[in-house]
Amino acid sequence: MAAKNEGWLSVSWRRAQRRRCYEVLERDSLHDRLAERVNRALIVLIVVNVVAAVLETVPSLSLRDQVLFRAFEIFSLAIFALEYGLRVWVAPEDPRYRGMSATGARLRHIRTPAALVDLVAWLPFLLSASLGLNLRTLAVLRLLRFVKLARYSPGMQSLLEVLHGERQSLLACFWLLSAAVLISATAMYLVEGQVQPDSLGSIPAAMWWAMTTVTTVGYGDVFPKTVAGRMIAGLTMITGIIMIALPVGIIATAFADVIKRRDFIITWGMVARVPLFADLDAKGIGEIHKILSAHTAQPGEIIVRRGEEARSMYFIASGEVALEFPDSTVVLTEGQFFGERALLHTARRAATARARSRSMLLMLDADDVADVIRRHPEVGERILAMARDAETAQPIRRRSDIVAEEMLPRDDQDS
Repeated sequence: MAAKNEGWLSVSWRRAQRRRCYEVLERDSLHDRLAERVNRALIVLIVVNVVAAVLETVPSLSLRDQVLFRAFEIFSLAIFALEYGLRVWVAPEDPRYRGMSATGARLRHIRTPAALVDLVAWLPFLLSASLGLNLRTLAVLRLLRFVKLARYSPGMQSLLEVLHGERQSLLACFWLLSAAVLISATAMYLVEGQVQPDSLGSIPAAMWWAMTTVTTVGYGDVFPKTVAGRMIAGLTMITGIIMIALPVGIIATAFADVIKRRDFIITWGMVARVPLFADLDAKGIGEIHKILSAHTAQPGEIIVRRGEEARSMYFIASGEVALEFPDSTVVLTEGQFFGERALLHTARRAATARARSRSMLLMLDADDVADVIRRHPEVGERILAMARDAETAQPIRRRSDIVAEEMLPRDDQDS
C-alpha cells in the first residue's frame, strides 16, 4: 500500500510539474511573473539571433570566426532545443488536445505549424555541426527564428486569426487579381505584341507588365506605346487599385473586429480552467473560445445591477470585482466567474457587480451559447448537463461561483 501511495504521489508530482511548465511556456495566467520573465527572455534571444543572422552576412565583420559568436550560437541552439522538448512534453496539458492520450497529444503537437517552426530553429544547425557541414542556406534558416515571435505577440496572433477566418474571401480576391492580370496581359499582347516583341511578344512576357501595373508598382521598364495600349493600361491601373483595396479592406475590417472583441489574450487555458467547462473536450472548448467577448471595466464601474435581467456570465481575466448584496459583499478575483446560471434560466440579478480595480472581463452571452447548441447539439448538451449538475450539487461554489443565491427567479423578484 505504501508503495502504491508513493507511486501515486510521484505521478501526481510529475503532472503538477508538467502543468506548471505549461503555464509558464504558454503564459496561461496574466499575472505569472515567472512566465513573463521566461517569455521576455525568449523574445530577446530570438531578436538577438535575427540580428546576428543579418550581421553574419557582412564579410568585413567575420562573425563566424569570432569565438563569442560561436558560443552564442551554441547557447541559442541549447535553449531552443530545450524549449522545443518542453513544449512537446507539456502538450497533454493543452486544452486543444483534451481527451487524447499523452502520446497522441504530443504527436498532434509536433505536426502543428508552430512546432515545426520551433524545430527548424535548432535541428538543421545541430545536424550541420554534427556532420561538419557549413551551408550558406543555414543563415537564411536562422532568419526563420523571427517567425517564432508570432507566438509571443497578441497582435500577430490576432492577425493570423483574421487571415484564417477570412481565408475564403482572400482566396476570392486572389482569384480576381489573377484574372485581372491574365486578361490585361492578353489584351496588351494582342495590341502591342507586334510593336514590342521583346517585352510583350507573348502572354507570359506581358504578364510581367500586367503584374507591375495591377499592383500599382509600375517599374517603367515596359510601357505601352500605342493609343489602344495606353487605354488598356489605364483600365488596368483602375482595376488594380480596386483589386488591391479589396483584400486590404477585408483584413482591416476583420482585424478591427478582433481587436474590439478582445483587447487582451483569451487563452484556451483560461476557458479550460473554469469548472463549468472543465469536462469539455477540445471541440467544446473551441466553440466557447470563439464566442467570448472582452470588456475592460474601470475602477468603480458597475458591470451589472441588481434586478437587471441576466443574460450573460462573466469571467475575470484580471482585476477584482465586488458583488454587492443587500446584506453583504463578495469579492472575486482573477480566474473566478459569476452569472453562469444565466445560461440556464431567464432570471434577474441578485447582486450588483462593481469593478474594484481596472478589470478585464470575458463575457459569454446566453444567446451565443444557444447558437452553439443549435450548430453543435452535442456540445450544448454537455454544457447544459454540467450547468445543471453545478446548480444541484454546488461543486464550484467555494472556488468561483458568486454564491448560491446570485440568481433570483423572475417571479421572486417581481413579487
